[in-house]
Amino acid sequence: MPQTLLLRLPAHRSEDTEWLTINEAGEPAASRQRGPLSLAAAVGRTSRVVVLAPATQILLAEPELPPGSGVKLARAVPFALEEQLTEDIDQLVFALGKRRPGGGTPVAVVSRTVLQAWLADLLEAGLTPVAIYPDMSLLPHNPGQTMLWYENGRLSVRRPGMLPFSVELTPVTDALIVAGVIPDPLTASALADALEPPVLESAIFYVTREDWVAIQDEIEGLIDHFASLKIQLLPDGPLPWLARDLPSTDAVNLLQGEFARSTDYGVRWRPWRTAAALAVVLLVIHVAAQAVQFRQARHETAALDAQIAEVFSAAMPSDAMQDPRRQMQSRLDRIRHSGPGPQLFLRTLQTLSGALSATPNSMLDSLSYREEALDLKITAPSLGELSQLSQIVGRQGLTAEIQSSTPAGSGVEAHMQVRSSGAKARR
Repeated sequence: MPQTLLLRLPAHRSEDTEWLTINEAGEPAASRQRGPLSLAAAVGRTSRVVVLAPATQILLAEPELPPGSGVKLARAVPFALEEQLTEDIDQLVFALGKRRPGGGTPVAVVSRTVLQAWLADLLEAGLTPVAIYPDMSLLPHNPGQTMLWYENGRLSVRRPGMLPFSVELTPVTDALIVAGVIPDPLTASALADALEPPVLESAIFYVTREDWVAIQDEIEGLIDHFASLKIQLLPDGPLPWLARDLPSTDAVNLLQGEFARSTDYGVRWRPWRTAAALAVVLLVIHVAAQAVQFRQARHETAALDAQIAEVFSAAMPSDAMQDPRRQMQSRLDRIRHSGPGPQLFLRTLQTLSGALSATPNSMLDSLSYREEALDLKITAPSLGELSQLSQIVGRQGLTAEIQSSTPAGSGVEAHMQVRSSGAKARR
């Protein structure tokens, strides 16, 4: 769960708001703070905003509604509560909770004008709430005791298995009597006359230090009106105490229907921002990796092209390179089908070797084989010995032709070509 900014709106707009930041584990991340809404907005700029509204301006009820859901069920609510409503239903907003196993459905009712004013103040400060709950809805459940919360003349009551309610009345004794927590003296006298003692409640009384100083004597005088009474002081105020039940609360959210738009796309987007950012990072990494691979492939291709050009130039220096693979394959095919090829080359070398052995004064300087002809550069003592060499080669069925000769030192340097008998001379 993302970090939450829990705001508690004051009962009067002139008073300061108080807030508390709750971390991902559901625990307070800092102490309670007070101040204007603009300061709260600065503190919780990236937080999920939950608002607690003063319960004195909200009616909580649990009517039994007909089966159904959605719009049909919402239309039935005003008629189920008409006896408890004093305003025109068109001026009210009805919010529904989850239907309970016993058949009742929690309903929260608030003036449309009041809710609009709360939202206007929040939005003006830059706060977009995901939920607005009645503050007393976060009173903790206790299956065996009545939970009482007193603050600034307001008494909130939550009995086991029931919805909470508030009574704004002083002194606190009158508030307890009106709430039915302690017996009304008149009713108690009547029960005493009928020999039926009143049923007393066990309760836990939550109160701030400041309020306890004001009502301590009064409460201590009422202890006999309870089966048991435990006092719990709230040194940090009620907000940290109420925040404990926030993660598991089943309170009714007032932001429903036409007001659900307050949870805009910006708020819905917040939980996904981290995932989206990671997706963008992964996409950037993928694109960068592809770009690096493409660049490497281009370099490798250029290097291969250079090597191909070098090999082609060495093998076929007289041809212009266009399609090297096709050109070299064509040349190989012509060589394969043009004659004896390698066999003639080997035979020519063998014959030449024998001829040079018979004329030991002749020296082979260089040779090259091309198109069924062996070109030789030979140095001999005289033209006669060159002629003898040619005759020896000719007796083996080959043609040896002296193409040129020049004097060189004490001998002769000649260019000779040895080929098969049927091959044409090549200059």
